[in-house]
Amino acid sequence: MDIYKINDIAELIKDNTYVGRGIVIGKSLDGRSAVSAYFIMGRSANSRNRIFAEKDGVIYTEPFDASKVEDPSLIIYAAVRKYENKLIVTNGDQTDTIYDGLKAGKSFSEALMSREFEPDKPNFTPRISGMLTFENGDFSYDMSILKSADSEGTACNRYTFSYAPLSGLGHFIHTYVCDGNPIPTFQGEPERVGIPNDIDEFTNKLWDALNEDNKISLYVNYTCLKTGEQKTRIINKNK
Repeated sequence: MDIYKINDIAELIKDNTYVGRGIVIGKSLDGRSAVSAYFIMGRSANSRNRIFAEKDGVIYTEPFDASKVEDPSLIIYAAVRKYENKLIVTNGDQTDTIYDGLKAGKSFSEALMSREFEPDKPNFTPRISGMLTFENGDFSYDMSILKSADSEGTACNRYTFSYAPLSGLGHFIHTYVCDGNPIPTFQGEPERVGIPNDIDEFTNKLWDALNEDNKISLYVNYTCLKTGEQKTRIINKNK
């Protein structure tokens, strides 16, 4: 078993109908770009009625058809925000919790201590989060998952992973192992995946590999470590 194998992300997800929401963070193969990606999937009409939209540098999930919104509480939120030299990406409104925590002088993990998994029994969808910290022409990154300790939602287990960036390597965390009833929560460490140099190559690889019925939206960001220039791609199934 090669524990340092770098997987092709398309191979990990192409035959999986439902990995839920996913975050990827890493460094391009040429070492020039910090890379982050976030995607959402959905099975219900309420969940599928969403798009990604950018406003003032913040990426939001928004309803595609406002008249069809049933419950906005867990599906409408700021997914990507910046605070000073940090880029935050999460699968829920804990984006704002992290942002506010940083403003108050807290660390990434400290800010998340006030949050738990989502209250959508029996799934208890985990809250997944990531943060890139840019410094001295490079960056580091952290990832987190908050998940139920048991099938009853009795307590919350908290896991934080901190990484130094390696060229060509990214880490991929997602809410679910696969489809099911209840849906099984992600297990183990974030998965090691390859990160190419080209944003469009990576965007298309991800989007094409996600299940056609359940994929909703995808956001990808490449930030040049030398200049700070950002390239962003957003794909919405609803148009």
